[in-house]
Amino acid sequence: MQSELLCWILGGSLLCSILVLLLWAAWFFHQWRCLDAVLELFQKEDTWDAVRQNHRIDIRETRESRLASDIQLLLSRAAWRENEALREKKQVTELLSDLSHQLKTPLANIILDLDLLESNSAHMDAPQKKEFLSHVRTQASTMQWLVQNLLKAARLEDGMIRFQAENTNIRPTIAKAVSTVYAQAAVKNITICAEDIPVLCVYHNPKWTAEALANVLENAVKYSPEHTQIQIYAERMNIYTRITVQDEGPGIPETEYNKIFRRFYRAEQTGTAEGLGLGLYLTQLILQSEQGYVVVDSKLEQGSRFHFFLLNQK
Repeated sequence: MQSELLCWILGGSLLCSILVLLLWAAWFFHQWRCLDAVLELFQKEDTWDAVRQNHRIDIRETRESRLASDIQLLLSRAAWRENEALREKKQVTELLSDLSHQLKTPLANIILDLDLLESNSAHMDAPQKKEFLSHVRTQASTMQWLVQNLLKAARLEDGMIRFQAENTNIRPTIAKAVSTVYAQAAVKNITICAEDIPVLCVYHNPKWTAEALANVLENAVKYSPEHTQIQIYAERMNIYTRITVQDEGPGIPETEYNKIFRRFYRAEQTGTAEGLGLGLYLTQLILQSEQGYVVVDSKLEQGSRFHFFLLNQK
């Protein structure tokens, strides 16, 4: 009786062990299939194309699909980082190319002036030397301004400069922008009219918005004839407040409306007036950072109107 019971116990234990081994083997085989399916999936070229193009991979909702989804998420993040790195590399390359091109002329002028000053110093009087040194200082200031503004534009593009906008009166901001170009306008007897600006609370950063307005005002003064007017007025709209700068300059053809906001672009109508083509580019970046925008409305020989759209109170 005891031997029979012992046989039953041994037989039951053996059967349980076999069942456990079979279950473990089944689980192991299933996991192996899952891994094999995922590996096969990611060995396909179409899968990588889908990841690069941010498309979803169409597979059944099973364990292997969830595992593949996790791997796809990791690969998508890796692809995004790769694209960001390539974009930043391209941006740095373009920036260096633009910088070297724009610095070439003032640097050549500085070298020429210093060479002339060195070779003819003995035959020059004090006023002549002072004139050469003044020219060198002007060229050096141009280079400094160019580098500073290019770096500023690059930081704005990358979001490295993040300024806080606030709901505040736009009148002091406009007054600050006008004050930066008042002396230049006075030299050409150009009148800047901004007395009728109402008290309007607008969502903006006063310092940066004043710089954006000053860039447009500086162009208006630079390209407008003497004894003309520049008018600034503001109007509250449903979502935005529109601030307009209107001049009596040479105007801009419609075909160049978008081009003038590109980096280093200068319209043909600018003629021989000095400029590097960075002001409007920076203005656009600043307005975009404030969730606003700038557009131009102009006709040849009829002046230009630049419209700034800034959000009303948030």
